[in-house]
Amino acid sequence: MPLEYNRILLKLSGESLAGKSGYGIDPDILASIAGSVKEVHTMVAKIGIVIGGGNIFRGLSKQRFVDRVYADYMGMLATVINALALQGNLEALGLHCRVLSAIEVNGVVEPFIRSRAVKHLEKGRVVIFAGGTGNPFFTTDTAAALRAMEIGADVLIKATRVDGIYNKDPEVSSDAILFKEIDYDQVLTEDLKFMDATAISLCRDNNLEIRVINISDPKTLKKAIEDEAIGSIVRRRR
Repeated sequence: MPLEYNRILLKLSGESLAGKSGYGIDPDILASIAGSVKEVHTMVAKIGIVIGGGNIFRGLSKQRFVDRVYADYMGMLATVINALALQGNLEALGLHCRVLSAIEVNGVVEPFIRSRAVKHLEKGRVVIFAGGTGNPFFTTDTAAALRAMEIGADVLIKATRVDGIYNKDPEVSSDAILFKEIDYDQVLTEDLKFMDATAISLCRDNNLEIRVINISDPKTLKKAIEDEAIGSIVRRRR
C-alpha cells in the first residue's frame, strides 16, 4: 500500500503518558506509544516527535504560586523528562533516537539546531524535540507546528485521548459531533480547542495538514500513515 506521508511530526501531550492517574508516566502507556512509533518507523524512516509536559507540570495552571514566565520554563523542563523517558523506551526497542531541546541541558540532551535535526532524520534516527519553543507564553502545540515546518514534514499528527476533533468535549458531552474533515478557518472561527490558535494559524499559513488521532489504540498511528479514514483531518477545503 502506498504511504500518504514520508516525513511526519508527531505531537504527544504529556497527559497522554499519564493514563488514568493524570499525573506522571504510566509505563504500559509509554511502552505502547514506543511500540507504535517503532511500527511506523519501519514504514516512514523520518519521524520527529514533540512532547508536552502537562503530566508533570503545566505552566499556565501553576501561576497561582509562581510567575507565568518561571512556570512556563518549569513546564519546558518537564518536557525534557518525558522526552528522555520516551527515548529510553525507543532505544530499548532497537531504534536510534536523539533528543534535541530548545533549552540547553548540557550533558543530557543535544541543543536544538535545525540542520542537526534534519541530519539525524536523514540518517533514520527518531528525533524528539523537547523544551517547547524555548520561550515562555508559547505552547508545545506551537512548538510542534514550528518543528514540523522546519523539518519539512508532510503532516502534523496530533495524538490525543479522543478519536478526533469534536464540536464539544466528548469526554463531557455524549452528544458531541466528530468532524472527519474540517478547514483551518472553521477551527479558528468555532474556537475548537484541540490545539491552540497560534499553532493552527501557522499550519494554515504554511498549508501544513493536521491529523488528529486517538493514541490509545496502538494501531491508530499506522492506520493514519496508510491514510485510512480515521480521526480528523484539518486542511484547506478542496
